[in-house]
Amino acid sequence: MAAVAECFANTLTQALVGHDERLGLREETAQDVAFVTALYADTRWEELRPVDWPEAAKRDFLAQQSRLQSAHYREHYPGAELLLILRDDVPIGRLYLRAGASEVRLMDIALLSTECGHGIGGALVRALQAHVQQRGQQLTLHVEPANPAQRLYQRLGFRLIENRGVYDFLGWPA
Repeated sequence: MAAVAECFANTLTQALVGHDERLGLREETAQDVAFVTALYADTRWEELRPVDWPEAAKRDFLAQQSRLQSAHYREHYPGAELLLILRDDVPIGRLYLRAGASEVRLMDIALLSTECGHGIGGALVRALQAHVQQRGQQLTLHVEPANPAQRLYQRLGFRLIENRGVYDFLGWPA
């Protein structure tokens, strides 16, 4: 699995540099917990805006949810590649992948809200599509039905495989 993961990192780094030479990827380490927690909070903050909790309680809740998500990924996706997306060597997002025999699972892609809408996510997903197409694999992911990323996935040719309650399970090629 490590050789496959290394290949992903190289391929995806090339795609990012082609999009913006200041972008890159590196493996997530234990020293990145604070960033990953802050990123999770940034991506989920709007959902908690209407909740009548003090700001500190919202931050504590989001930190707890980030820890639970991280534990879930590590337990259920052994061998996954957990990458941080960098601009000028500073983390701005994350990309989590797991390669299997017939599919590559895009477990998570997240960017700081200030980085959204600049084509970074699209460049990464298109690079993944090219990568799996060369290998005759399928690219799959879970996404919430109301997530704005649904529009990107539809434009890139992903199709619904199954509605799984709070998530749509999408695949490419369809």
